[in-house]
Amino acid sequence: MKEQKSVRIGVALFFISLTTAFQAQTIAEKQPDLKSTPINMEMMLGSRGIYYQVMVNKKFKSIPKLGFFSITNGNAPWEKEMTPDIMTQSHITYTLLRGLEVTTGLQYTPVYGFRPVASLIYSYSTPEFTIVANPKIDLASDWASENMLLIEYRPKINDNWSWYGRAQGLYGFVPSSGDHNRSYIYLRAGLSYKEFSFGLGSNFEWYGPIKHNENSIGLFASVLVF
Repeated sequence: MKEQKSVRIGVALFFISLTTAFQAQTIAEKQPDLKSTPINMEMMLGSRGIYYQVMVNKKFKSIPKLGFFSITNGNAPWEKEMTPDIMTQSHITYTLLRGLEVTTGLQYTPVYGFRPVASLIYSYSTPEFTIVANPKIDLASDWASENMLLIEYRPKINDNWSWYGRAQGLYGFVPSSGDHNRSYIYLRAGLSYKEFSFGLGSNFEWYGPIKHNENSIGLFASVLVF
């Protein structure tokens, strides 16, 4: 019953956000055509197993303030673990200011099932540097909070090649109790050739109130699909 209630709340939030975005669009200034944001896909073969992540962030061409954001990531361990480690979320996004968006949607994990969520996304990007901050809360009765920060650095070597480095961290907890529920630190270092990146990677992950730790070190490869 609690999961069904969470899904109903999430669907209601989806349609409220959609209606608000359409109303705001009727009074917004016309914007130039948007360049397509690539889909980011990454895989790492590590000591724990195979890690993968797919990230989609697109805008609707006829309603440029409104968009869709989705991220799915998971671990397929070499040895079977008690709880599957997968997370997927899908959001409707609305641009408040340049670089700042508000989102609402649904998130799924094996532990909590489907939950309605809301978040802010702040992003700043240059050809060599990107920073993304994403504070998020779920809207269930026993609500939880997650705060993610990503920093990416790509200094050029020449027209086709550049160095590649990324640090990505997340901390999640339950405000009512202060209990930790999920956190990680992902580190990447290597090279980029056009839309491809590859090199060394490490994932440090902690689960639950006791902060059970699982680490993985290996090789990663990612690609931007336009």
